[in-house]
Amino acid sequence: MFKSLKLYVGADIDLESICAQLIDFGYRRLEACSEEGDFTRRGGIVDIFPFAFELPIRIELENEKIIAIKTFNPASGSALWGHKMVIILPVKRAHPLKTLPFKEEFPLDNFIDLNIGDYVVHTQYGIGRFKGLEKIKIKDKHQDHLVIEYDQQEKLYVPVDQMNLVQKYIAFQVRRPKVNRLGTKEWLKVKNRVKKGIQKSAWELLSLEAMRLSVNGFAYSPDSDWQKQFEATFPYKETPDQITATQEVKKDMESAKPMNRLLCGDVGYGKTEVAMRAAFKAVMDNKQAAYLVPTTILAEQHYHNFRHRLKDFPVNVAMLSRFKTKREQENIIAGLSSGNVDIVIGTHRLLSDDIKFKDLGLVIIDEEQRFGVRAKEKLKALRLTTDVLTLTATPIPRTLYMSLMGAKDLSLINTPPKNRLPVKTVVVEYDQELIKQAILKELQRKGQVYFVHNRIQDIDKVKERIFKNLPSGTKIVTAHGQMPSRLLEQVMVELLDNKIDVFICTMIIESGIDIPNVNTIIINNAHTFGLSDLHQLRGRVGRFNRPAYAYFMVPKGITLEADAKKRLDAIQEYWHLGSGFKIAMEDLEIRGAGNLLGIQQHGFIAAVGFDLYCRLLKEAISNFKTVMKNEKFVAAS
Repeated sequence: MFKSLKLYVGADIDLESICAQLIDFGYRRLEACSEEGDFTRRGGIVDIFPFAFELPIRIELENEKIIAIKTFNPASGSALWGHKMVIILPVKRAHPLKTLPFKEEFPLDNFIDLNIGDYVVHTQYGIGRFKGLEKIKIKDKHQDHLVIEYDQQEKLYVPVDQMNLVQKYIAFQVRRPKVNRLGTKEWLKVKNRVKKGIQKSAWELLSLEAMRLSVNGFAYSPDSDWQKQFEATFPYKETPDQITATQEVKKDMESAKPMNRLLCGDVGYGKTEVAMRAAFKAVMDNKQAAYLVPTTILAEQHYHNFRHRLKDFPVNVAMLSRFKTKREQENIIAGLSSGNVDIVIGTHRLLSDDIKFKDLGLVIIDEEQRFGVRAKEKLKALRLTTDVLTLTATPIPRTLYMSLMGAKDLSLINTPPKNRLPVKTVVVEYDQELIKQAILKELQRKGQVYFVHNRIQDIDKVKERIFKNLPSGTKIVTAHGQMPSRLLEQVMVELLDNKIDVFICTMIIESGIDIPNVNTIIINNAHTFGLSDLHQLRGRVGRFNRPAYAYFMVPKGITLEADAKKRLDAIQEYWHLGSGFKIAMEDLEIRGAGNLLGIQQHGFIAAVGFDLYCRLLKEAISNFKTVMKNEKFVAAS
């Protein structure tokens, strides 16, 4: 996983072994190099289009000694510039076999890939192993069938138009599942046992929902003319999913039932715009809106964005974080109490006991999993009477689970913004030369670089090590959460103004930071980060219409723990646009479901697989919701 091939001028190489190594790295030997992963060999010349390069390179040899390495234009063949050394990284390709539709209406369906050898669950026949696709002749026509092998090598052939009955078996456990036998009642008994067992869980999940249904919230008015004018100031074209999500949020707000909606979209897919429109709508009905974010830096950025968008409207927006002096904080708190502040953006400081709102109507929570237990308890109380909109790129497993079950309302933004490109992802051993090349390549195109090192103790030493390898005049700055707030604020302004080349920092940039000119990120000691953290960090780049790169580095020569290896494998595999849900599912699989959903529920999941468990639970919740609504109607009558 962490292999690389170094080629440098003056090196003696064996062409045959180099070609074999390129093929092992996933490269294709073709007649010409037209895209990443291609290579050609003609006599003493080898052309390679390396992964994470924008153009191919040409290796010129004389008696098997490299005499020149040059980047060239694939259209004309002309040399553009030379290199003393290049590092070739393996190519990561998508698996060619995906489930059929960086048919039932069930969100999980769209996010799970099916590979040959995987355990699968057929809702009617139980657990077996997927053996691939096979054409079977039916009525003079050849039709594709999924082949599932059961106990004693019995096989079931499922037409592809019945694909909705088959799901990948996921149970968040190491041991293999018990494969069922065809033609027995064993599977029916297991399914019925689980169905009865999850009734209690369904009711527990709906306890908060039941309380919310019994309380009348505030029903907002239809959109005002100012609402339409505000939305017209959005500088980009909305994606179809953004439009749908906005409509769903507004419909919730115009209902008397308090909103409890999860808005899930990959990093950079436009969740913030949906939230801004909801906040503006709240203010138009004389309500206050609170936007809760996990970091002071993100609060600062959202505050500036809100102020810019609201400059032509009589809406007072404030920010409450440690960037503010004590006097400034006191004035903002007084404004919230009097109603003078319409929209407040802040960190968990907004949940302190001294914060009182005159008329809070909407709470927006950015990445709820980043907040502590006390903050979540406060938010739970708010959900009973206040509209709550939660934004996430990689939902924590329980939040994802509850949304899939219908205990929370779920909106999805799957459509990437126009011209958005996936972030090219590399997992590799720490290499000072590779770091230098990655930085120089970004600086050559007038871009900026994030280098994430999550240890304040030696972050300055890391800066010195990187600085000595770069040209004089390169501006490198360090930043972390323990810096004085005014200094950190000043550094962030310089970064936004393109005055910093390399920004060496801790995880303070993890959530929501949007600086389009930064399109290379290097994460040091990547094995120590959680999977959702890695995905969030990668999402800080790729917000511009140029290729972006993420390098996840681990120390040389170490043996990774099993879970760390799984996390790095997942972040490298799921690098395509829209991978947030897959990352969340992988995270649940790595961490296990027992401590999140309870040991008994974990046993049910193991018995029938997560997907069927979800379907059965969803069915139970739907039945309970019907009963609750009918009882409420009877009581009202």
